[in-house]
Amino acid sequence: MNNLVGLVIAVIVTLFFVRRYLKEQKLREARAHEAAKKGTLRSDGPQSQHPHIDTQYCIGCATCTTVCPEGDVLAMLGGQAVIVNGYKCIGHSLCAEACPVGAITMVMASPSMGANLPQLSSEFETSVPNLFIVGELGGLALIKNAINQGRDCADTIAARIPGLRKGKSSADVLDALIVGAGPGGISASLRAIERKLKYLTVDEGEFGGTVAKYPRQKLVLTSPVELPIYGKFKKTELSKEDLLAIWSEILGKVDFKFRKGEKVDDIKKGEDGVFTVIPPKGNTGRTRLSSRSARVESPVSLASRARNCRRSCTA
Repeated sequence: MNNLVGLVIAVIVTLFFVRRYLKEQKLREARAHEAAKKGTLRSDGPQSQHPHIDTQYCIGCATCTTVCPEGDVLAMLGGQAVIVNGYKCIGHSLCAEACPVGAITMVMASPSMGANLPQLSSEFETSVPNLFIVGELGGLALIKNAINQGRDCADTIAARIPGLRKGKSSADVLDALIVGAGPGGISASLRAIERKLKYLTVDEGEFGGTVAKYPRQKLVLTSPVELPIYGKFKKTELSKEDLLAIWSEILGKVDFKFRKGEKVDDIKKGEDGVFTVIPPKGNTGRTRLSSRSARVESPVSLASRARNCRRSCTA
């Protein structure tokens, strides 16, 4: 008799949890269909970096749909995660990091969707050899992405410099000119210091780029990232003040080659492959750029031109 009572109680408890689970699944499905319906109101899909879901590996845990700060980019339909509002995605990558089975990878949008973006290689190189673009101008938002790209771009330049220097000597030629002292530019500059590159960083504004103009206590980082020289941030969430303090701490320890109030009007590539940086009219100074390596981040004149040519970028 006691066994029967225990069995009945177990069945009731099980049915209670199953009923609640099914109810939650139904509500989740309804929200997903509603989000998908809203998504059909826009014909544009993902504009830059976005998640690609391998349905063969997706186990339908819905973790990816709960971690995205942008809301209903992903939803559960038919027991699997799908993109329902791709245009909202700005490349946080938290969905890919949270997926327990690695079913999500981050990919770039097709060229037709990023028609107003420059065409870049996997190393962030434009169609002009040794001219690079990183950060939001290249199609990826977020400070984390800019930091990672700036660091990787400096590594690419450092690997090429020995071959570019071979058989040539020019004391006035830099290894790299970094245009823009925002997150990507600072990261690239610090990596350039680590890699012992002859570089210069310029910005028409102040150090820190737009980050310095953010509202007080604005959250700027929500996931771990590694900054050259400093290492991996100990905190997973950083405010504007936290990031500026870290930058200031680093700058107090290194010889940061930075010129404030310097604007780049154009960059010309000579027959020898060396770039010449041209300042705005009225400023007669010209800087011969590095052993053929340049990187453009901030939306100055050259960047504006690059933004309007998806198939090629001239210099």
